[in-house]
Amino acid sequence: MLEHIGHHMLGRINYRFNSGGEFSNRIKRRHHLLWREAEPLRRLWLTQKHPLNEWRDENLWQRRLSNKLNAKEFAQLNGCKTSELYWKGRNVEKIDFSTLPAQYVIRPTRGSGCTGVFLMNDGLNLLDNKRYSPEEIVLLLRACVSEFPNQHILVEEFLQNEAGEYLIPVDYKFYCFNGKIAGISVINRFGNHGGTRSFFNEDWIPMKPLLFSFPYDNISEQAKPKCFDEMVEQVKKLSKIYGIFVRIDFYATSKGAVFGEFTPTPGLGMGFTKFGQKLFTAYWDQYCKGQI
Repeated sequence: MLEHIGHHMLGRINYRFNSGGEFSNRIKRRHHLLWREAEPLRRLWLTQKHPLNEWRDENLWQRRLSNKLNAKEFAQLNGCKTSELYWKGRNVEKIDFSTLPAQYVIRPTRGSGCTGVFLMNDGLNLLDNKRYSPEEIVLLLRACVSEFPNQHILVEEFLQNEAGEYLIPVDYKFYCFNGKIAGISVINRFGNHGGTRSFFNEDWIPMKPLLFSFPYDNISEQAKPKCFDEMVEQVKKLSKIYGIFVRIDFYATSKGAVFGEFTPTPGLGMGFTKFGQKLFTAYWDQYCKGQI
């Protein structure tokens, strides 16, 4: 037990204080300087009915895809499966919970991590293992939307895993550079905090850790999803269109590979190991040279 606590504390220290490096610096510059210039683009709503050239008609157009609803529409436009959308909006009192299935997901259109996210299974939020009434959910969502004037809430399908189970989904996070996959982080969450993580290349060969363990324990064994080849194909396609560096998240489901989201500034540049820093900087210089 003490050994585990010590390992976790070391991971936290590494995550917080060993986050320097060229790749991290580029991510921080992207966040603090250039992405602020494109913030209005995130507020614009587009759908799959808009042609690709309209999505890409502005400098730093990729910022549009930091809006999770835009990202879903963009993925569908480019042939990817996404979770079904049940409801969207800011007036969360309008959510009709009586029409929802027993399993559903709620998440905001902006933000990272599990903040404002509910994975509901018969009234139980799998992320914190607590039960919530519709009234309690609305109260929490009201605070979430009041935090940002352009925050919206999505109520979506709870995707079954490949075995047809309603569990916290495994995250497959692809670090991409203009159509090239530098590495994959696979996360098995135990809840809002904690879980395991492993690293692979696009051939599902294990890699050295790309990120420090905190808040997850790094492991070397992870079952390859049945739809992995489909994931790789779609990730490469999306990354090539996106152009600049981006992390693209996917899920392995009973429907096959399903798109999750785009993340242009993962971890705000924090938490990457020296190996990850070196690898991602090399890919950036080779495939995204001179880009933001």
